[in-house]
Amino acid sequence: MKIAYIAAGAAGMYCGSCLHDNTLAAALIRQGHDVALIPTYTPIRTDETDVSMDRVFYGAINVYLQHSLELFQYTPKFLHRLLDQPRLLNWIGKLGASTDARELGPLTLSVLQGGQGRQRKELASLVEWLVDFKPDIVQLTNSMFLGFAHQIKARLNVPVLCGLVGEDLFLDQLSEPAKGKVIQELRRRARDVDGFVAPSNFYAELMADYLGVPIARMHVIPLGIGHQDTDPSPAGDFEDRPPTIGYLARICPEKGLHLLLEAFRLLTQSGAQPDLRLAVAGYLAERDRPYLEGLKAKTQQWGLADRVTFLGEVDRVEKQDFLNNIDILSVPTIHAEPKGLFALEAMAHGVPVVQPRHGSFPEMLEATGGGILVEPHSATALVEGLTTLLDDDEHRIRLGREGRGSVLDDFSDEKMAELTADLYESIVQRFDPIVEGTPA
Repeated sequence: MKIAYIAAGAAGMYCGSCLHDNTLAAALIRQGHDVALIPTYTPIRTDETDVSMDRVFYGAINVYLQHSLELFQYTPKFLHRLLDQPRLLNWIGKLGASTDARELGPLTLSVLQGGQGRQRKELASLVEWLVDFKPDIVQLTNSMFLGFAHQIKARLNVPVLCGLVGEDLFLDQLSEPAKGKVIQELRRRARDVDGFVAPSNFYAELMADYLGVPIARMHVIPLGIGHQDTDPSPAGDFEDRPPTIGYLARICPEKGLHLLLEAFRLLTQSGAQPDLRLAVAGYLAERDRPYLEGLKAKTQQWGLADRVTFLGEVDRVEKQDFLNNIDILSVPTIHAEPKGLFALEAMAHGVPVVQPRHGSFPEMLEATGGGILVEPHSATALVEGLTTLLDDDEHRIRLGREGRGSVLDDFSDEKMAELTADLYESIVQRFDPIVEGTPA
């Protein structure tokens, strides 16, 4: 099968969507499919072998300038391609990562309007490339790209699917009146695709309501990860090193690091775990730097600076080492997490997780048996959950083993690719090439 997968770069950071899209595309390629992983905005960044194209469509600089200045809607090709150079986009993307989502409503609306928006030249360029590629199906990575679907189907006569990856958080941060207009346009454009792909039942139900579409149009394909270079984390009675709790996710308020630090403070104050350590790793956007600095100041005030390690962003080798040197992972998200890739990565190493009872985690842990759930938004509940595993080596090790076995069997990249290919084939077989829905 020939697949065009339109991904979204994340301004030079490791993001769960980029990691997922690249992992899926690579597994589909290994299974014999012809896949074009097409970056937009900026190049994608992944900690595995990058299988994406070296060309970027909808380059962030062109998208912004075309929105801000009408003149840039008519730039010559050489200047357009110059502004889409991957190195330039990565550099600019790092600056743009500090942009407040509340300021992006009008630009988001324009992109969603597709051929009627200010970036219509970008859409025409993408569609022309797709016409030459001749895919059997096109996958959009998230609903912010729904404006692409009508023109793609009109020119190519192939089905278009849309992924759902957590865009409700971004949408909820938009300011009015743009937010209302964006949601209205999303619901209009949702008619143009042939289905949606969600990583969890929780998120399928949430976004069906958000987009105003029947739940029957939602297809759930659980996340999968590549685990060929993973080994079970050393587990035992803490003879070799102090017991260590790990946090591995983006450093931002919605991921709940402040809750974990408060729980760690309560654990250390109890005296039950005198050698306990906390290790924190993850990407930090410039806009979230004050948040992290505030947390570091608290660890100093609490006298815990020598027991909390902030490692910053880690590459794949560093991530594997990190996961092999923690005993429990906890990312107590404030926002109801639709994915939770970090939890699967920990379980693949035999590390059990303690996660809030919301978002995708209840169904993930029911399927894997690799951790325990606690009440959300509560440092006290976190303490109870963490203590359960810290005080019981046998229980902790058993959950780690069960989680690893389940991830290797049921949440692998190969399994995800098989399920995705089966869905694509069923959509292609049922596809009616008559284009209906929203005007271009």
